[in-house]
Amino acid sequence: MSLQATLDAFKADFRAGKPPYNAPPEIHPIMERATQELIASGQAGRALKAGDRAPNFILNDAHGQPVSSRELLAQGPLVISFYRGVWCPYCNFELQALEAALPAIRATGASLVAISPQIAVNSLKSTRTHKLSFPILSDTHNDVAAAFGIRYALPNYLVELYRQLKNNLPAFNGEDSWTLPIPARYVVAPDGTIVYAEVNPDYTHRPEPEELLPVLKQYSVA
Repeated sequence: MSLQATLDAFKADFRAGKPPYNAPPEIHPIMERATQELIASGQAGRALKAGDRAPNFILNDAHGQPVSSRELLAQGPLVISFYRGVWCPYCNFELQALEAALPAIRATGASLVAISPQIAVNSLKSTRTHKLSFPILSDTHNDVAAAFGIRYALPNYLVELYRQLKNNLPAFNGEDSWTLPIPARYVVAPDGTIVYAEVNPDYTHRPEPEELLPVLKQYSVA
């Protein structure tokens, strides 16, 4: 099953309130309103795109070790996946799909990192739960996401809903800004140029990992 088919199946079960989700029906219009407003804001279109220079970063992984984009790019192309956090099921499915594609990604000589605003203990939970073998990096305050143009603040009504659902982002992220990255996936060539960019304000849609391979092979150093 493709990644998007998996996400669509989950979304259908979630909206239907099937166990174990048991989601109350009144939450769905609120979530959809927030998504539509983010789409209408046009922010995704203003994010960094293919042809732009990627910002350099040094972020800590789940074990507190610094990971440098410059050092990774010295080895070959770099795949960057921005995701919302361990609490987001759509993100977790995406991480699993990226892990499944990791051998093909690494065969091109590329590296893969995932970036979220969550603190290290939650990144470690993601790594262990989904048996991930690529780094999960903590982007405090979504500063790197902001450099890519994808940081946004949740509207007040969505913050209130998240609080009601016990989805406490300040606890997950270790700071109280209530900001998130728009889910995005980038490929950066060794010279620092973005050569693939997929930014989608609808968090229920994610590109297939296989879409990366033709781009990675073009810039492969393997």
